[in-house]
Amino acid sequence: MNPVVHFEIPYDDPARAATFYTQAFGWHTEALGKEMGNYVLATTTATADGRPTAPGAINGGLFPKRADWPAPYPSVVIAVDDIDHAMKKVQRAGGEVLGEPMPIPGVGRYVSFMDSEGNRVSMLQPVARER
Repeated sequence: MNPVVHFEIPYDDPARAATFYTQAFGWHTEALGKEMGNYVLATTTATADGRPTAPGAINGGLFPKRADWPAPYPSVVIAVDDIDHAMKKVQRAGGEVLGEPMPIPGVGRYVSFMDSEGNRVSMLQPVARER
């Protein structure tokens, strides 16, 4: 079974979005800057070694809306062991993979897809972590 490990929410204004989620829900945010695509990490629960400590809890991030990226809607990220194999399974099941996996330094390989119902979802093959 592949778990949901992350969520993503698009923004028009990163500072405004970060302030909203901090004020409304107490999330901690961290802007990663241009070198990381202006992504903003959103920590919603306590972590140890970058992973949530509460069972079932996940953290996420905010990303800039861009005209050249499809379906700028909130979505979830599903962890997979082999992203290339998972992409084939998505296609066989009636989904559409949106481009090629992109590397996220220190995190893994990531790609979005449209499911059979027209929802944008993403998957991540995390880098192996030492235990």
